[in-house]
Parts: sequence; C-alpha cells; structure tokens
Amino acid sequence: MTVPITMCYRHSERRAGVTCQRCARPICPLCMTQASVGFQCPECVKGGAKRSPVIRLSELGGGRPIVTISLIAINATAMVLAALTGGSLFNGGGRVSDNGMLIGSAITGQMGPSGFTITPIGVAYGEWWRILTGGFLHSGLLHLGMNMLILYMIGSQLEPLLGRARFLSLYMACLVAGSFGVLLVSPHTATVGASGAVFGLMGAAVVAQRWSGIDVWRQGLGGLLVVNVLLTFAVPGISIGAHIGGLVAGVVIGAGVFLLEGVVRSPWAGTLACAAITAVLWFGCLWAAAR
Repeated sequence: MTVPITMCYRHSERRAGVTCQRCARPICPLCMTQASVGFQCPECVKGGAKRSPVIRLSELGGGRPIVTISLIAINATAMVLAALTGGSLFNGGGRVSDNGMLIGSAITGQMGPSGFTITPIGVAYGEWWRILTGGFLHSGLLHLGMNMLILYMIGSQLEPLLGRARFLSLYMACLVAGSFGVLLVSPHTATVGASGAVFGLMGAAVVAQRWSGIDVWRQGLGGLLVVNVLLTFAVPGISIGAHIGGLVAGVVIGAGVFLLEGVVRSPWAGTLACAAITAVLWFGCLWAAAR
C-alpha cells in the first residue's frame, strides 16, 4: 500500500508532519506551534492572538528538553565543585573557577618556599580549555540562577523545534562565539558565565518565531531580549563581548540553520554546519588570545 506524501501548505517543498488542529491544513515541523491540544499553523496562532493579548512562549514547541536539562545540571554541578574547592556559592571563586575561567592572558604571583613565583595563565599560554569551561562557571547562585532560568525558558522551546543534536550544536557554537567576543573586547579580564550561549539562544529563538510568523513583541521574547541588551551596557561588570558575540552568532547561525532546512532535508546538515562554525570560532579565539 502506498501512502501519499503530503506537503506543507506554507512550504511546498517540505513534507507535512501533522495537520493544524484548527483548520486541518498540513504543516511542516517549522510551521508547527504547540497548542493545548495538538499543533496549530501560524495563521491560526495569529487568529488566536487577536482574541488573546499574549502568545505564550510555550506555544513555540513541545516535548521534554533533555539537552536543556542536562546543560543546567552541568552548570549547577560546576557551581558546587567551585564551592567545594575553596569558592563560595554566593561569590564564586575556588580552584575550579581559577583553572577554568575564561581569560586571554594574565600573570599570577604566588609566594612559595623558594620565593615569589610568577606564572602566566590564559588561552594565549596553551590553556585552550578555558574557551569552553568558562561558559559553565558562574560568579554565584544569583548569576547561575538568572542564566539557567532563561536557558530553560528558551531551550525548552528551541530544543523540540530543532532536535537535540542541532540544539546542542547551536548552543556550543553560541558559547564559543561568546568566548570569542570576550577575547576580542577584554582578553585580560577573567570572565565566567553561560551568558554568551544564552544570548545566542535568544537570538535564534527570535529568528525561529519570525520564521514561523509569530510576533516576538506580542509573545514577549522581543521585550526580554531588549531588556537584557540594555542591562548589558547599563550594569558594570557584565561582559559586553560575551553577550553581543553570543547574540550575533545566535541570529546568524539560527537563520542559517532554518535556511538550510529548506535546501537539505537531513537535520544533520544543520548540526554539521554548527560544528563547522564552532571550529572556525575556536581558532578565532586562539588567534584573539594570542594577539
């Protein structure tokens, strides 16, 4: 028995995964918006917005965000390990943070039995792991909590939309992009936090919602992004390089992934593209640190 292939009514080149719960028109995964029952197409979502003042973020996708929860668990574990190695849950620090924080180049001094010893540290001196580990460390519970809250809000919607592999590859690309921004703007300043990756996810989420015809301002994501960008420049001590670097990467890479979706049917194409961009950004971090 041959089963006919149904194409999305908005994207004639894409296969439809389900039908809209309201109008029964076939829609592809890119056009699917989670409703209380089933999925809805962008037009029906817009129609519902006229009757309801807000389209909630939870309507963008659905499913259990395994990768998002795992990333939150890794960040929380790193916070505990930092506290157990001499740091504080409220102020960060500790040997784990000292050895893992992102910094391009610096010099530390220590008094020992043989006198005062000077030791160079940073990515420029071969400590390449700091490009990655700095994005999983935080300066205290408040810092951790704010980043993890936004990570869960955005990740629980983007992950079901992109799939676990593409979502994880996007997250890592944005994290490394944030590190690249730090090493360009403030290479001698110690930096920790998942903010670069989180800002990248917010940028990608804006692209995803606009791609699906959802009003980011009515839904609330646009306001959340604007507030966080304003805080980036208004509050002292926040890493501008990490936030803006991650945000730009999220918008650009997110748009590229969705465009690639229309050209190549395999979801692995987006994953490989993110991995390739991450590799380029990684070498960019090494270059920036060694300037």
